[in-house]
Amino acid sequence: MAAVAAVPLEPSLDLDKLTYEIFSILEEKFLFPSDPHLFHAGKSPSPASGIPKHGNTAAGAVTGGGKVRILSIDAGGSTDGILAAKSLSLLESSLRKISGDPDARIADFFDVVAGAGAGGILAALLLTRSKSGRPLFTADGALRFLAENRSPAKPGLLRRIFRPGGSRSERIYRKTFSEYTLKDTLKPVLIPCYDVLTGAPFLFSRADALETDGYDFKMKEVCRATSVAGAAVEMRSLDGRTKIVAVDGGVAMSNPTAAAITHVLNNKQEFPFCRGVEDLIVVSLGNGESDSGLYGRRSMTPGREQFVRIAGEGVSDMVDQAVSMAFGDLRSSNYIRIQANSFNAMRSPGASKSLDSGEMRRILSMADEMLMQRNVESILFRGKKIVEKTNMDKLEWAAKELIKEDRRRRSSGLPTVMIKQGATPRTSSSTLSPC
Repeated sequence: MAAVAAVPLEPSLDLDKLTYEIFSILEEKFLFPSDPHLFHAGKSPSPASGIPKHGNTAAGAVTGGGKVRILSIDAGGSTDGILAAKSLSLLESSLRKISGDPDARIADFFDVVAGAGAGGILAALLLTRSKSGRPLFTADGALRFLAENRSPAKPGLLRRIFRPGGSRSERIYRKTFSEYTLKDTLKPVLIPCYDVLTGAPFLFSRADALETDGYDFKMKEVCRATSVAGAAVEMRSLDGRTKIVAVDGGVAMSNPTAAAITHVLNNKQEFPFCRGVEDLIVVSLGNGESDSGLYGRRSMTPGREQFVRIAGEGVSDMVDQAVSMAFGDLRSSNYIRIQANSFNAMRSPGASKSLDSGEMRRILSMADEMLMQRNVESILFRGKKIVEKTNMDKLEWAAKELIKEDRRRRSSGLPTVMIKQGATPRTSSSTLSPC
């Protein structure tokens, strides 16, 4: 795996190919459906052009009656992933408390996890299976991992979790993930990057990896692909047949929620009973919005790095707004979005205006204050609004809903999902395991 020439990260039309396809599906199936009863009559959406379909199993007349649980984690944003990591730590703590299981993990309560950039790293840490059969990291451990491995910050500006294209990040990933691959994840994962060779987003998918080694990649390379910026990195699949030259997943798909939803709706082999958004519980974690002071006091013209961040957050907000509208009246019960205001707004009067300190206490304190903020909700074509519930309130409510679904599955004995399981480590054969 070698670093190659630096590539421009400015948004382009090519960069939005997959995003365009996703929004086309949302518009056709959810926003303006030709058949208003499409998702209420037991019918399944037809596979979309350009999005892989995994299996042809049709939903049967008798369903499991449950909901598919999706976790989506944004790219680093203005907090370098710390807000999402802290949210996951709080969520896992609530899950343990409510379930009475001190070893409960995030992976136990979600069926699909998607993450971009720092969010992709979190997904890998929380879903990769260790030798004990449990996830490599707890949510607290993943939070510490991000906080401890952040690059030194510039005054007044949080920087990326790792320096772009550096060998340090490669060593960290190698030490953390060893030779684990996409097949070694406990549940389906979706982690994007931008492939310079094809000029389009590339989505690392566990479902694809279990189908063929041509789409199975080592987790250390997946993490580097979704987090690297500035200089692209070249990598190949396990069998060497698939080659990509990757840059930042946050540029390709800063908010992977829509991709996760369409993956579930079109993957009838693993999710045979999911008919539409009424059969989903989606928890989408943001990573803070840009500080209004990023542009500096002398000029209102954003620099290159700020422009890329603004573009990424704009796409993230659009995905949030479109998904929220797709859920319609269900967005208050089936869709939970955690997002904070700019970090200027959350500072206490006596707080330092500089974020250049590398001390973990300051970083975690910032995330704690963001979680205490009132939640930000997006409304398509109408901007955003601040609601009465705090981010912490929403996370605690989400934990209760996830526990409720888990208990329903245990009591009914009927499968809701049929997750693929590799027959043996790193082989192309797989079986289905009911959940």
